[in-house]
Amino acid sequence: MKYAKHVASKATPQTMPVAGKPTIPNSAGGYSFAVDDWVRLDRFLILGCEGGSYYATEQKLTAENAEAVIRCAKADGAETVRRIVAVSEAGRAPKNDPAVFALALVAANADAAGKKAAYAAVPSVCRTGTHLFQFAAASDALRGWGRGLRQAIADWYLKKDPRAVAYQVTKYQQRDGWSHRDVLRLAHPKADGVLNDVLRWAAKKADAETVWTEVPGKDDPLAPIYATEAARKLTRESEIVRLILDYRLVRECIPTQFLASAEVWEALLFDMPLTAMLRNLATMTRVGLLTAESVSTKKVVAELTDIERLKKARVHPLALLTALKTYESGKGVKGSATWTPVPEVVRALNDAFYLAFETIVPTGKQWLLALDVSGSMACGQVGGMAGITPRVGSAAMALVTAATEPQHTILGFSNTLVPVNIGPKLRLDTAVREIDKIPMGGTDCALPMFHAAAKKLPVDVFVVYTDSETWFGKVHPFQALKQYRDKTGIPAKLAVVGMVANKFTIADPSDAGMLDFVGFDTAAPAVMADFAR
Repeated sequence: MKYAKHVASKATPQTMPVAGKPTIPNSAGGYSFAVDDWVRLDRFLILGCEGGSYYATEQKLTAENAEAVIRCAKADGAETVRRIVAVSEAGRAPKNDPAVFALALVAANADAAGKKAAYAAVPSVCRTGTHLFQFAAASDALRGWGRGLRQAIADWYLKKDPRAVAYQVTKYQQRDGWSHRDVLRLAHPKADGVLNDVLRWAAKKADAETVWTEVPGKDDPLAPIYATEAARKLTRESEIVRLILDYRLVRECIPTQFLASAEVWEALLFDMPLTAMLRNLATMTRVGLLTAESVSTKKVVAELTDIERLKKARVHPLALLTALKTYESGKGVKGSATWTPVPEVVRALNDAFYLAFETIVPTGKQWLLALDVSGSMACGQVGGMAGITPRVGSAAMALVTAATEPQHTILGFSNTLVPVNIGPKLRLDTAVREIDKIPMGGTDCALPMFHAAAKKLPVDVFVVYTDSETWFGKVHPFQALKQYRDKTGIPAKLAVVGMVANKFTIADPSDAGMLDFVGFDTAAPAVMADFAR
């Protein structure tokens, strides 16, 4: 009997565990390494788990990630909160929803010190009324309304100046079945003066006439409430435009019949937040405001390509990719609305995508970027963004490195390796279409290393974009990397970019030359470059 062949550590089929290594069965039937709870926390905060994956439902992934967050909260509540705040405040995640939910989990499950840290972080993570409603809804489902929770909600209102609160209660009046009235009735904040007037109006304990006795000035704390109430009574377009310009009336407070007007949208665009601009590009094009060479189009292009504005507004690259895919398609994901895309806006969205990542200094290394295009990568949504599957997201992430590193090769792998016809000079929307053309198959994440060895390619850094649901192959990826190192003498590294918030990785945690990254973390490409160095 050749017993050694059954426990060989140099070449083990991916459907079998590796002797002496802490591999576990993954959802696809193969064996992978398990990431720890802190990595799972980071993956969940950045990727979310909307839509589930090919092998796990959204409900299962959410439950598993929630359990990991709770374990982190119980192990070190303050550190868990620190990570949540860091991801949320820096805009590293496409959506803030996972951070809000994770904060509610900490507040419900940590020890006293952890709960205190979670309550103190509510204003930092829940920056808008929508976030506050999400936190209140999650807390309501997870626990009762104790004194600490009530005070944390109350402080969200009390520690803002009255004008800021007036803006929040008019712009974000109701979301997901929760309103400011619901939250205020539970939290009972005690305010004085103008702030008390604002909260009474939000709680529907005072009508407009009792909030002010005369028309407020533009900078008056009550101005947003006055403008909201006044807009409901106006019948002329010019009057709405004047309210927008004088009082910064927001879109949510404009009567529906005026939202088909190019003049109204022109007034809104004058002081429109960047995230709102992204959401409304199609509407502004459809009503005729954005046209080739128009003044409004030039303003939009300038705003989208202003790197400082992008950072200040926490615009995530994935939000830009989603906006680009939707806008360039000329039709909405929901409904029947159509428009003719303006080429200048499409180019600006493409440029903005790269600008939204942290600045990356080229390493001068030889890079091989390998994109998992298997069936499981075509399921679910990255960060809950409509139309962005892990396989589309991986192509976009690869382009960021390709645009920075002159010495790179991009391949797609499933059953076999195939060249990917994308590069740094290719526009992002075209690159995404190219990756969608690649046929799907089983996953063998060892192929990039075997390919480089067979072709005698000098590679300093292999980057594999995957969901780590690997099973198709005669050798585990970490074993293939070691074989490449032995054959070439190059101390090659492996960066594994996880595109799904599951608990698996193909990187050997005991090998300092392998490291896990979270796909679509805005900091990932820069950190990857540091790892390569």
